[in-house]
Amino acid sequence: HHGRLDVSLHPFCGGTPDDVRITTRYREDDFRPALMGVMHETGHALYERGLPTSWRGLPVGDARGMAMHESQSLLIEMQVCRSREFLIFAAPLVREAFAGSGPAWDAENLYYHYTKVERGFIRVDADEVTYPAHVILRYELERAMIADSLDPEDLPQAWAAGLERLLGIVPPSNRLGCLQDIHWYDGAWGYFPTYTLGAMTAAQLFAAAREADPAIEPGIAEGDFAPLLSWLRANVHGNGSRLSS
Repeated sequence: HHGRLDVSLHPFCGGTPDDVRITTRYREDDFRPALMGVMHETGHALYERGLPTSWRGLPVGDARGMAMHESQSLLIEMQVCRSREFLIFAAPLVREAFAGSGPAWDAENLYYHYTKVERGFIRVDADEVTYPAHVILRYELERAMIADSLDPEDLPQAWAAGLERLLGIVPPSNRLGCLQDIHWYDGAWGYFPTYTLGAMTAAQLFAAAREADPAIEPGIAEGDFAPLLSWLRANVHGNGSRLSS
């Protein structure tokens, strides 16, 4: 009753705390990116939905910046939904949805595929090891363009050279290169570091949550996310911008 899921060329979360809209994109040959895209945007949506209702419209009632916002999306995607516990819960649902059978659909094999480290062109599909390299590349190029030491028309070549330097691969097209994210032409300059800052924050918050409530991980394995959500509501979402990062 407070949001919806739609399809777009790039996953995103928008709207208001009481009407949250999230989108994802689908591939017919691989369900995994869409599932994690939904989980990532759900993390954003949960944060927005959990902001204190009594502080609506006040600065203190807003989210604590985009680094904290990305920590909530990456906590759900990377820390929770790529975990063994979540995939123990999800594997039977995935197997049923795709009429799968055999060991390929077991939780342990899904866990292998969701935590496999491999070089790739697309940031949103990257594993946690190579993900920061994508962020570093964008940040370096962004600073260069702002400083007028890189012309936008030279961005594709600079992107290709930077990705080859960092990951050893060269994108075959701009679609798999500098045009893959909406941020620059949406005006969100200076945004990309929030992803790596958010990833580090997510790891710390999830570690603190697990230590505070031992029921969180067993609950995830059974599809019970209430213990985790309760901790996030009390310690992150419900604080709005009352505390410093």
